[in-house]
Amino acid sequence: MIQTVSVIGLGYIGLPTAAMLASRKLRVLGVDVNQHAVDTINQGKIHIIEPDLDSLVHAAVTNGYLSAQLKPSAADAFMIAVPTPFHDDLSPDLTYVEAAAKSIAPVLTKGNLVVLESTSPVGTTEAMCKWIKEVRPDLTLPTDSASPDIHVAYCPERVLPGKVVQELISNDRIIGGLTPSCSEKAKELYRTFVQGELLETDARTAEMSKLTENSFRDVNIAFANELSLICDKLNINVWELIRMANRHPRVNILTPGAGVGGHCIAVDPWFIVHSAPEQARIIRTAREVNDHKPEWVLGKVLSAVANHNLNKPTVACFGLAFKPDIDDLRESPALHIVNKLADAYDGKVLAVEPNVESTNKLNAKAHLVSIEEGLKADIIVILVKHKAFQGLSFEGKTLINVVG
Repeated sequence: MIQTVSVIGLGYIGLPTAAMLASRKLRVLGVDVNQHAVDTINQGKIHIIEPDLDSLVHAAVTNGYLSAQLKPSAADAFMIAVPTPFHDDLSPDLTYVEAAAKSIAPVLTKGNLVVLESTSPVGTTEAMCKWIKEVRPDLTLPTDSASPDIHVAYCPERVLPGKVVQELISNDRIIGGLTPSCSEKAKELYRTFVQGELLETDARTAEMSKLTENSFRDVNIAFANELSLICDKLNINVWELIRMANRHPRVNILTPGAGVGGHCIAVDPWFIVHSAPEQARIIRTAREVNDHKPEWVLGKVLSAVANHNLNKPTVACFGLAFKPDIDDLRESPALHIVNKLADAYDGKVLAVEPNVESTNKLNAKAHLVSIEEGLKADIIVILVKHKAFQGLSFEGKTLINVVG
């Protein structure tokens, strides 16, 4: 019976998962290499923005079910939720997964469950067994035997930032055990808090499923973003076009934006392309279309600057996060646009992000300011559709709105 769970990685997925498990009265030992995150959580506070998470963490810590530490200790189950970025050549970087696997290996005991939640290329769960085996050759893993000492599964998260707490409970979950017994052990853990259906499959299918879901979304976003470029060339209002086309009963075109960001949709398709480069043609093209969109937006801003009646107009970019109403800047096209603009333009560049108090990711030539200060600029660029921006008046300003 699982009574103690160690969650490795206390970020946007790991912390909500740890808090959710703790709310079910399981003893949860959160592990993170970030001392600030550890200290903040142990005070019953959170270091990220996510609705309802603050109260969940506070209650879990106050009641003694959740604590954070820098290194793993013994537990019944281990959940790994660490970053999986890509290298400059777009190949997967599994450094964090390998480090996490090797960090828990010394404290593993027979009967333990190890679950990988990080979005990963196909075959990563099997590779994780190899990394554990390098540290603990005394243990039998699912890649060695159908009756292993350690149960291993891949169970991807599929939550929406801003609704993570709700969707951790309500969403269906894919349970990809390396053996049927591994899947059963993993299902035992997820039954403690998931009300959605637990869908059992093998680990490789589970890994590919997460990549497929996000690649599907990326392809559909690319269609919308490409339409925005075509409509600009043909002098058509893309927002009106999409409204008209979506009146067809079997058409549902998404909304164009500044690009695609976040750690999932902007990253996962490359894992498929890397695994099957000759076959993943549409997926690759969609990535290229979406990666090009920020450059197109930057061109529009620089054109507005060049044609402005002032010599060096002040430009304010509204939004840095990768999607509305969150503080997550990972792979954000808006942040990319602002930073490139600050390099390309020697006039004043302002950034308005109501969900972020400070960040070291912003170009030093750009200035993070309030909404009120941003509204004083000569050129306003809307990059993210934050609720805080709705209803603002941009009268008398040159307005570039890429989110509708």
